[in-house]
Amino acid sequence: FEVFATVLELTGDGARELQRSCSPRLTLLQVDITQPQQVQQALLDTKAKLGLRGLWGLVNNAGVCVNFGDAELSLMSNFRGCMEVNFFGTLSVTKSFLPLLRQAKGRIITISSPAGDQPFPCLAAYGASKAALNLLTDTLRHELEPWGVQVSTILPSSYRTGRTSNHTYWDQQYKQLLQGLPPALLEEYGEDYVIETKDLFQSFASQANPDVTPVIDTIVQALLAAQPQARYYAGPGVGLMYFIHSYFPFSIS
Repeated sequence: FEVFATVLELTGDGARELQRSCSPRLTLLQVDITQPQQVQQALLDTKAKLGLRGLWGLVNNAGVCVNFGDAELSLMSNFRGCMEVNFFGTLSVTKSFLPLLRQAKGRIITISSPAGDQPFPCLAAYGASKAALNLLTDTLRHELEPWGVQVSTILPSSYRTGRTSNHTYWDQQYKQLLQGLPPALLEEYGEDYVIETKDLFQSFASQANPDVTPVIDTIVQALLAAQPQARYYAGPGVGLMYFIHSYFPFSIS
């Protein structure tokens, strides 16, 4: 494959690791997917390298969980922050690259989350953005079928990526939350409760699997399969979770 890998910072650790470990067929592109002009520049750079060829695959992998807490305790900026990256950013990239994908009768693979289908406590902002993403992906699957473009969603279990285990980031988010909450609401819930949810999340994140190989293998499978599946479950427990969610009584789910 000739791969175009988008990174937030060309001088960042992730970019340097890619340059160190990958072949000359890798092209790094600096893209913040919430910035339309950067997405358009990435499209121009990709077109320049591809020439008259189309693009075989688009892997939508960017995603953030801006905060962890009850919906009532989450700031509106938390909801908007998740939507900007997880939904609007992914939509922007997908729409921009669709002409190249249609040309090659290629495929779109989007990394989503079970939180977009099932109500996880304290993940309302993240889950709502992933729910919007899941519906968009399902709609695109139908709309793009006549063009020969295949669309798949990958639903991973818990993995330690990005900011997940960055305690400094979550401490900053916690302080920002305390400053933004009305005092009466904070008193209702109690500051101890807010601290407890933050500590629980950090504990959960520290136990997440750092080896993302199952997700990478699933991406490759979705890119190469003659008939890719609509949905893939990557990692232990996700398939069982969806089975219970789909077939068991709501109270058990």
